[in-house]
Parts: sequence; structure tokens; C-alpha cells
Amino acid sequence: MSEHIEEYSEIEELAQQKQLACELIGDAWSEGLSEGIEFDVLCQASLFLALARLINVYGEEAVAKMTQSLPEKIRNGEYTVDRTLQ
Repeated sequence: MSEHIEEYSEIEELAQQKQLACELIGDAWSEGLSEGIEFDVLCQASLFLALARLINVYGEEAVAKMTQSLPEKIRNGEYTVDRTLQ
């Protein structure tokens, strides 16, 4: 039972870190927009930086494999924040 509690704690901690990261990145986006950076420029720069940093850590092939399922996930709404579930 202790093992399950530990695993849950790790999952919860990771979820909290992801939430904080999203908030910090959202704040940076808001600052960029208020500085006059266009929305599309922020989007492209964010994607570029995220991919570049992943490649730096994991390598090109690993990131290529990691991102090959993105089109399907996008089409399935996994990245749609404001959607209605039926």
C-alpha cells in the first residue's frame, strides 16, 4: 500500500509542476503580447524553443519519434483547451 501512496505522490507532484510551468509560460506569453510581439510569432518561437531544447536533451531521432503522433492527437482534441465533451 505504501508503494501506491508513493506513486500517487509522485504523480501529484508532477501534475503540480506541470501546472506551475503552464502558468509561468502563460505569464511570459502575456508579457510578450503586451510588448507588442504578434501572437503567431510567439506560437512559432515557443514551438521552436520547445523542440530545440528537447532535441538538445534527447536527440533528433527521439524527438522525431516523440512528435510523430502529434497530428492524430491534435485531430482528437488532446490539445484543445476550451472544448465541450459530449
